[in-house]
Amino acid sequence: FDSLPPAHYKETMDTILVRIQQSETKLSMPQVVVAEYEIMEQRLGELKALQSSLEEQQKGLNYLSTTVEDISRKAPAEVSQRYRSEIEVILGRWKKLSAQLVEHCQKLEERMTKLQRFQNDTKTLKKWMAEVDVFLKEEWPALGDSEALEKQLEQC
Repeated sequence: FDSLPPAHYKETMDTILVRIQQSETKLSMPQVVVAEYEIMEQRLGELKALQSSLEEQQKGLNYLSTTVEDISRKAPAEVSQRYRSEIEVILGRWKKLSAQLVEHCQKLEERMTKLQRFQNDTKTLKKWMAEVDVFLKEEWPALGDSEALEKQLEQC
């Protein structure tokens, strides 16, 4: 019995596995192209919340690792290896998931910055086009009015 993990080990393992599975499911959903800043902000918030949720489970993960180390010292080799393999799989999934979350957040933040820049440029361009439109609709000076023609030329 000394070589078996405590009941808390199983509960912690189940909790972490559920969190990992939920997070993997959320990240595996197909990404849709979004051109609305507010939706992108919402998605970024969801990803950050997912990161926080995983970080909250870090203590549990540390507990599992230390428990497996304790079991390794007390248990027979085959039992020890089983638990060690189990924790290695969990840690591998955890690291992969954490890296994916960081990558998704970075890409989304980059896209949000580009979209914001594009929206600002579009706004500036529309303003300029409106000014040009007003200019083009202005009355043209008479042919003999060289001063007005020079001003018009300069504006063009």
